[in-house]
Amino acid sequence: GDDEPPPSAAAPLVLDTISAAELQKKDIPPIRFIVDKLLPVGLNILASPPKYGKSWMVLDLCISSASGGRFLGYATNKCECLYLALEDSERRLKERMNKLLAGKDAPAGFHFAVAARDMDNGLFDQMEAFLQEHPNVGLVVIDTFQKIRGAIKVREGAYASDYREAGALKAFADTRGICLLLVHHLRKMKDSDDPFNMISGTTGISGAADTMLVLIKEKRGDEHAT
Repeated sequence: GDDEPPPSAAAPLVLDTISAAELQKKDIPPIRFIVDKLLPVGLNILASPPKYGKSWMVLDLCISSASGGRFLGYATNKCECLYLALEDSERRLKERMNKLLAGKDAPAGFHFAVAARDMDNGLFDQMEAFLQEHPNVGLVVIDTFQKIRGAIKVREGAYASDYREAGALKAFADTRGICLLLVHHLRKMKDSDDPFNMISGTTGISGAADTMLVLIKEKRGDEHAT
């Protein structure tokens, strides 16, 4: 209407600040963990070279979380789980799951998808719809990050692209209060001083994440990974 001020009279942009004294008194709930001391709500990354057992590991994680059992010796906080196994088939998932369950029934509240849209074409809508239908889901695993990445934008550098996409996934996890675990690859080069430098892509990916887990072996054939 005529009463609206002209756009130039818009309120000035001001910083939303809080004093140290106010912050000290503010009641902020503690970080919620899906796996105690290991996987919090937010964006988490699990990286290793191919064929190191990442997919077995996240399958075990989902079974443990959905049943409220222990994972790698840590207590889980029982919740429903969604596993986007985008490099797998139902046949392979069934075989692996049955090996891990060793005769036990699969826990309720553990869901699979072997296909999903990418981030540019509806992934967030698909996940949102699923979470609306299953409000008790606390853990979503995306295997792998590469499978859901959008198109490379013209004139956008690799760091900006990595940070934007990982940041969008973190924002989704934070606003929905879920633990989002991205399965990702390591580069070929070894870095004994800092294994996190081996995470594929730029530091934009690790910069946006809350937690990073790197799975490494001394030699590829080793039975044990760290």
